[in-house]
Amino acid sequence: MRKFKTVSVALALFATMSAFATKGKKATKETNLSGQIYEMLKDNQFNIENKEMTAEVRFIVTEKGELVVLSVETKDEILEGFVKNRLNYKKVQLKNVAPGRVYEVPVRITA
Repeated sequence: MRKFKTVSVALALFATMSAFATKGKKATKETNLSGQIYEMLKDNQFNIENKEMTAEVRFIVTEKGELVVLSVETKDEILEGFVKNRLNYKKVQLKNVAPGRVYEVPVRITA
């Protein structure tokens, strides 16, 4: 019985140490879909009166890795045109994106 306890404790310690020893890749802005969208939209010249503009962007990713904007839900027409111009048919670099799946991303532009 004593050997069983010793072996089980040793196995538990080994399993715990091996779990903590593995290094997982951390998602960076360059590999993350929302991070790439952020990079495409970050350089803008808006004169924002309200200090903030928001939109809900729905899009799909094609087999070639291009974004196709389906809709931009916002009250501001200028923001809608800006988002469509910056995102529509732009390529993204991703491995785990399902082509044809509808994605939805909130966009917020502040002054």
